Amino acid sequence: MAAAVPGACWVRAVAAALLLGCCGAALAGGVQDQAEQFFRSGHTNNWAVLVCTSRFWFNYRHVANTLSVYRSVKRLGIPDSHIVLMLADDMACNPRNPKPATVFSHKNMELNVYGDDVEVDYRSYEVTVENFLRVLTGRIPPSTPRSKRLLSDDRSNILIYMTGHGGNGFLKFQDSEEITNVELADAFEQMWQKRRYNELLFIIDTCQGASMYERFYSPNIMALASSQVGEDSLSHQPDLGIGVHLMDRYTFYVLEFLEEIHPASQTNMNDLFQVCPKSLCVSTPGHRTDLFQRDPQNVLITDFFGSVRKVEITTETVSLDNDLAGFESNLPKDELATEPLKYAEQLPVAQIIHQKPKQKDWHPPGGFILGLWALIIMVFFKTYGIKHMKHIF
Repeated sequence: MAAAVPGACWVRAVAAALLLGCCGAALAGGVQDQAEQFFRSGHTNNWAVLVCTSRFWFNYRHVANTLSVYRSVKRLGIPDSHIVLMLADDMACNPRNPKPATVFSHKNMELNVYGDDVEVDYRSYEVTVENFLRVLTGRIPPSTPRSKRLLSDDRSNILIYMTGHGGNGFLKFQDSEEITNVELADAFEQMWQKRRYNELLFIIDTCQGASMYERFYSPNIMALASSQVGEDSLSHQPDLGIGVHLMDRYTFYVLEFLEEIHPASQTNMNDLFQVCPKSLCVSTPGHRTDLFQRDPQNVLITDFFGSVRKVEITTETVSLDNDLAGFESNLPKDELATEPLKYAEQLPVAQIIHQKPKQKDWHPPGGFILGLWALIIMVFFKTYGIKHMKHIF
């Protein structure tokens, strides 16, 4: 019996070890699940590209659409430095505008979406298909200012909103050119290959808008459209004082939905899909989620329309290594020296100052030769009279 006691203790020790191992694995699994839940969106920053492609006063609503989305994303936390705003026309300064420096999105002039802090990055004839594609793909000249660049990375969630006049497979830019659904799909593929986005939400408000996302083939893209192929996207809220419609129906109800969203809101994308049924929009809104890896029910609205940072508060004290400061102070100055900063001169001022003006070749002004001949004929008539004309002809 005495010899059996050590064996029993050994069995108990093994059972206790196995129990502790299982508990440790369960605890580690729980921590991992908690961490995945905490970082479930996978993004660290948000960007928005908002594009109005229409000119002329009767397209007032398209500018109001874009400015209203601009107002909403700024309210939810995306700063101007992460918004690329493209407006094909300046309705605030249009001579037909009865209220200069304003753009209203609600009838009776209740809400001015132009405001005092609107930063338009591309305006008027800068809004072209080429510039839009260059912004998306990053293929822009080195001289382009930072405010006109989409400086996203593989941890960026990007919202792309477009509005204007379109058709089956195309969207017009300023009534002079158009972008096709194939060109747009290829631009998104370039963005994915160059790791310029983590997830992308594409929204378009135009006639036959669903045709614009039919050719998408890149991963992590979710798309919404105001109308199906063969349907028109209709306007909303005519204003007699301004003389035009102020917004489009789909964008109006989307923005009405966004007004209820706050930075801590848990509203998901499935709720956004239901905001404008056919009874309100008259057209049939569509969406595409097959390329998106996450379930739309787990995608928060603020993952794209806001800029919410994941923060965890801890009561534990974190002590920094005190030896680090002493280590840096003991380093020789040569190792601490960094590469001097170099600044590229945007304007060659020195060359301009010392450059001698180039002498221009002299050319007689227009009409000089004709005037000279007229003077010669007058002097001839004064001297010889009409009877000597036969010597000329």
